[in-house]
Amino acid sequence: MINAIQQYVKYLHNEKRISYNTEVSYKRDLDKAADYFAGQGKTSPEEITETNLNSYVLYLEGKNMSAATVSRSIASLRSFYQYLMKKHVVEEDPTEHLKAPKVEKKTPEILTVDEAERLIAQPNRKTDKGVRDRAMLQLLYTTGMRVSELVHLKTGDVNLEMGYITCMESGDRERTIPLDRGTRIIVDEYMNTARKRLLKEEDPGFLFLNCNGRPMSRQGFWKVIKGYVQEAGIEKDITPHTLRHSFAAHQLEKGTDLKSLQLILGHADLATTQMYMRYV
Repeated sequence: MINAIQQYVKYLHNEKRISYNTEVSYKRDLDKAADYFAGQGKTSPEEITETNLNSYVLYLEGKNMSAATVSRSIASLRSFYQYLMKKHVVEEDPTEHLKAPKVEKKTPEILTVDEAERLIAQPNRKTDKGVRDRAMLQLLYTTGMRVSELVHLKTGDVNLEMGYITCMESGDRERTIPLDRGTRIIVDEYMNTARKRLLKEEDPGFLFLNCNGRPMSRQGFWKVIKGYVQEAGIEKDITPHTLRHSFAAHQLEKGTDLKSLQLILGHADLATTQMYMRYV
């Protein structure tokens, strides 16, 4: 089964061109399933039946995993077996009748305008780290980018003269996001001062660097955000998407139309953007 999973991940990467984070999630889910089935004496995908899969789902639920985690695992297995069917590795899809548990959709928590401004104002701009952090927070809140998109920005994706950034989405898709004057000033300050000093030897090309001169990671920046949330005295349940959600809600409050907001956020479906109407 391990070999089949490796071939599937190559397929996702080379043909489907999914995002890196999605690719990692699929592989992690399938590796866990493979370990479970190996313990049951089943080492190839052809051996696994619908009964085996139902037992695996019960095993996950018995581990007190959330409904969202179990649902994601089922989705990974279903996608894997659809690939195996396409490649004629298996003749029947044992995931066809698997039922995922219902996942309660929670309304994303957002910051008030005052809280967002307070959070962004926390970094100490007298330090290189503070200038960098302010630029990252400012970009997140004024563009609605995902954290993963932010940390993957290259210096060449930024056009301060024309006032926009080019954001790479999953696969080869990209979108252009306008920058307001205040954000352009902050990003320009970072690029021309702090980034040059954070850079150690070879330039990796990424816009945001950590204190070792390497590209900032999503996990590293998330730790940074949590620190500033505490300093700002914000007691809400913050997630990596909170500033993105807050940007969307605040833009609608300002009168931005749904279609324009959909393009800025990079939503494939307008219905996803419409969920923010509940905040207006």
